[in-house]
Amino acid sequence: MTINKITVVGAGVMGRGIAYVSAQAGFETTLVDVSLEQLNNAIEEMRKLAKKAISKGKLSESEVSVLFSNLHTSLDLVDAIKETEYVIEAVPEKRDLKKSVLETIDQYAPKHIVIASNTSTISPTELGSYTKRPEQVAAMHFFNPVHRMRLIEIVKGLETNAETVSIIREVAEKMGKETVEVNEFPGFVTSRISAMVGNEAFYMLQEGVATAEDIDKAIKLGLNYPMGPLELGDLVGLDTRLNNLKYLHETLGEKFRPAPLLEQYVKAGRLGRKTGRGVYDYTNNGERVNK
Repeated sequence: MTINKITVVGAGVMGRGIAYVSAQAGFETTLVDVSLEQLNNAIEEMRKLAKKAISKGKLSESEVSVLFSNLHTSLDLVDAIKETEYVIEAVPEKRDLKKSVLETIDQYAPKHIVIASNTSTISPTELGSYTKRPEQVAAMHFFNPVHRMRLIEIVKGLETNAETVSIIREVAEKMGKETVEVNEFPGFVTSRISAMVGNEAFYMLQEGVATAEDIDKAIKLGLNYPMGPLELGDLVGLDTRLNNLKYLHETLGEKFRPAPLLEQYVKAGRLGRKTGRGVYDYTNNGERVNK
């Protein structure tokens, strides 16, 4: 099956990144969100990203022009999916929200198409159960920042068929990504490791083991991570990290209990880059403020 039209549902950090690489890969891409402000912010961020890519010689002016000609936005989910050929659900990791969105997609999207969820923790079997086509549902887990990270985890649900996996792999490869197939288990591979490292970093920050800057520096230079776990939490969103940990704690036990300091930050609205403050301060036009 040849895919030309992709609808990405959710214009948050991950959704906008997925829409960007989708349009860049040549797919006619529609990014859907309930918030006009969120969509406008997404487009503005993509333009900044494209401008930076041009300045670094990674994209030409003509390639960027084609990218944005492929990219559309919509506030109307039903209208956006009626004639789509492939859907990527990228809304926040909240079961009730995903259930509502997937039920709508299942009702109005063409019956033959694949529904891929960019979930990082939730069971694709559970997600498939929200539809009448569980054999056409699987997890397609992208990584942040989407335009730089090469991996996609493909996770089958109990009823996901081989054709669905094949189509997801083809879409991923056209986006320039590499894929791994992961057996269904809470957190898959990468989210379990990342959540545990990030949570432990918060426990160390809470215990005064070292400053946030030195924890991140130690992990980057000592373990060769490209980004420290606290920096990564701010980038992904501390609310997203907390939601993931709560799910893993519920399904896999005590070792994933969220650090109290992380919960405090989220309660205080310190969610990371998207709110201007998380572990670090980003109030200087989104740039990190050195302490």
